[in-house]
Amino acid sequence: MRISKIVVFALGWCALGMSSAQTVINLYSARHYPTDEALYSEFTRSTGIAVQRVDADDAGILARLRSEGSASPADVILLVDAARLWKAESEGLFLPINSKILESAVPGHLRSKPNEKGEFAWFGMSTRARIVVYDKSKIDRQQVDTYEKLANPSFKGQLCIRSGSHPYNLSLFGAIYEHMGAAATETWLKGLVANMARSPKGGDTDQIKSVASGECAVAVTNTYYMARMLRSNNSVEKAMAESLGVVFPNQSSWGTHVNVAGAAVARHSKNSAAAIKFLEYLVSPSAQNHFANGNNEWPVVRDLKFDNPALKTMSGGDFKSEVIPISAVGMNQIKVQQMLDRVGFK
Repeated sequence: MRISKIVVFALGWCALGMSSAQTVINLYSARHYPTDEALYSEFTRSTGIAVQRVDADDAGILARLRSEGSASPADVILLVDAARLWKAESEGLFLPINSKILESAVPGHLRSKPNEKGEFAWFGMSTRARIVVYDKSKIDRQQVDTYEKLANPSFKGQLCIRSGSHPYNLSLFGAIYEHMGAAATETWLKGLVANMARSPKGGDTDQIKSVASGECAVAVTNTYYMARMLRSNNSVEKAMAESLGVVFPNQSSWGTHVNVAGAAVARHSKNSAAAIKFLEYLVSPSAQNHFANGNNEWPVVRDLKFDNPALKTMSGGDFKSEVIPISAVGMNQIKVQQMLDRVGFK
């Protein structure tokens, strides 16, 4: 398990003479985006609560929580994948909470199911849509306007996609399983394998660049990778992104798949009231706008106005997203992983 760094956000710590008794929340975060630092600083300025952050990936954070047990200093957990949120919840690593602010702000399908007391283990804070990019000189938009069509034999040797075991794909496949059932999903996955232009490799940005370079004609990516390229100061990367077509699949059926970055209070938090306040801050208009404008993610709060030209260009201003429970997507991934092994999806 690799812990990359520990950072403390407390504006004017020395200048203000903050004592050791001042409230500090310990944040275990799988979000490694430099732009998030402004979020934590703003929270400290507005509340006086310092944020001490430990960075690791999702798996590393869960392993650390298990190892620390009741001695864990963690107060808030931020994870960036539906399956990991579900797994942590199922292992009892989160403290179920009540918050009318969070319940009002976050749609039901983007949070955990309530327990018998009406408490929730975690809440989504932002989403990323899993979209299709394509070579407009080779493919017409209607050929790739659903996920199902990516398995059509007509795309043999033309599909680029990252590893099937990556959380972004596992969540997509878990959603497909929920929509289509076991048999149809396995057949679809076989079709994807048959259509691959090469063995899965690289991240989502690599898939985009592979379409732009002609290595493949169609690829799957998360929206924020495409938005980064569209907003890039690198003229070559920006031109690559602008040359491609973008589709939010299944607009005429169940909607485009979205994965979620979510937050929870740690099971053994010593500062749960401050931790809940931090979660409530993350669904405020200013924080939600930061997710959209700072890191090219979609806000979870309904009807929030934001100004990110790349997101608006890709989606035309809005899109229909699926509304299946994220918890179901997480539960399906064990079955999907077995399918991937059977069909040879590396």
